[in-house]
Amino acid sequence: MASEVFQSCLSQCKILELSKDTRALKEAFEAGDLPAVAAKLQSTLHSLENVRLDIGVTGGMGSGKSTFVNAIRGLGDEDTNSACTGVVEMTVDPTPYPHPKYPSVVFWDLPGIGTSAFRADKYFRRVQLFRYDFFLIITSESFTADLAELALEILRHGKHFYCIRSKVDVDITASRSRRPSSFSEERVLNQIRDDCVQRLEAQGLRDPKVFLLSMFELGKYDFHLLEESMVRDLESHKRHAFLVALPNISKPTLERKAASLRQHTWLVATVACGANPRPVPGLPEVACDLHMLTRALEGYRHSFGLDGGSLARLAERTGQPLHEILQVLQGPKTKVTEALVAELLGQASGDASAFSQKLLNVPVLGSLASCGLSFATVYRMLRTSLDVAVSDAQSVLVQASLDSPDRKLPDGQWSQPGA
Repeated sequence: MASEVFQSCLSQCKILELSKDTRALKEAFEAGDLPAVAAKLQSTLHSLENVRLDIGVTGGMGSGKSTFVNAIRGLGDEDTNSACTGVVEMTVDPTPYPHPKYPSVVFWDLPGIGTSAFRADKYFRRVQLFRYDFFLIITSESFTADLAELALEILRHGKHFYCIRSKVDVDITASRSRRPSSFSEERVLNQIRDDCVQRLEAQGLRDPKVFLLSMFELGKYDFHLLEESMVRDLESHKRHAFLVALPNISKPTLERKAASLRQHTWLVATVACGANPRPVPGLPEVACDLHMLTRALEGYRHSFGLDGGSLARLAERTGQPLHEILQVLQGPKTKVTEALVAELLGQASGDASAFSQKLLNVPVLGSLASCGLSFATVYRMLRTSLDVAVSDAQSVLVQASLDSPDRKLPDGQWSQPGA
C-alpha cells in the first residue's frame, strides 16, 4: 500500500509540476543524494506556500460584491479587515483584501458597473486587468449588456471569468410569499438561471455558465459547482493556494482541500528529513526538523478552521458554547508544539520500520530509504494528522448544524458555519 501511495504521487508528475529544474532534481534522486533532493524541494515548498493569487470581484452596483469578498474569506461584514458593505455602491477604487490566514491569496473588490457611459476597455485600464488571475462577475438582477461586454473583454485578454447571480435567497423568499400553494424552489432557480443564460447569449457569449449564490449562506445553491470550475481552471501551484484558503462550508470542499494537502505530504516529509534534520528527543533513531513539522500541523488546523480563532468565531455565530464544539475534536485543541509533534512521531514509529523497507521498491523514491525510519515515521505522522484534521473538520460541520436543522442541504452541503 505504501508503495502504491508513492507511485500514485509520481505518476501524476508531482515532481515535474512542482520543480522548475526537473533534470537536476531527477539526477539528485538517482544519485541517492537526499540533501540535494531536500534543498530542491525546500525551494519548491516555499514557492507552493507563498504563490500569489489575485482574484478580481466585479459586477453590478449593489450586487453583494463586498459581502462575497468577506464570505469567501470566512469573515462576516462586521469582522476586522472585512470589506465595507452597504445598500449602495461602496467601492470607488480597486481595493485588495488579503485572506486573513493566507495573505498571498488576495480578493480585489472592484468598482461596480452601472453607468450609462460604461466602456469595458476604459474600465479595465482603470482596474488594471492584467493584475488578476481570474474574475468573478456578480449581479443581483439580470445580466446587462455592460456585464456581457465586460465578460467578452476578459475573454479577449485570455483570462477566465465566472458569472454569479447573487441574492437568489431573496428571490426564493419573495416567490414563496407570493405563491405559497404552488411554490417550487427548483422551478424558481431554473427560471433565474435560464433568464441569465439567455441574456448573456443574446449579447454574444457562447455557452455561458451562471452560478446561483446566496452571499449569507455561501454553501447553498451553486457554490460547489463554482468551486469546482475555479479549481479546475487554475494551474497547480495556484490551485493548491486557492483550495487551502477556501472557507470550510461543505464536505466536498473539505475533501478537495484534503486531497490537495495529501498530494504534498511526501514533499513536506522529504524536506523535513533532509534539509535540517535533528534527532527527536526521546526518539533518537528518528531525525527531522521538528519546527517545520510543527508549522505543517498548525497549517492543517488553520486550513480546516480548527485553530482557536476560527472555532471561537464559529461558536459566536452559531450560539453554541465553545466547549461543546471542542468536545467533538480528536486532534489538538490548542496550538501545536514541538513536544506534541515528538509525541506523535513516537506513536507513528511503531510499525514504520516495515513501511520504510517498501521505499526500496518505489522508482526514484528508493533513494529515500537512506533516511529509512525517519522518512517513514514523518510521512506516517503527517498523513495520520491530516486524516484526523479532516475528520475533525467534518465533525465541526455537523456540530455547527445541530441547533439549526434547516441548515443541512443535499449532497453533504451545509450553509456557512464559519472560517
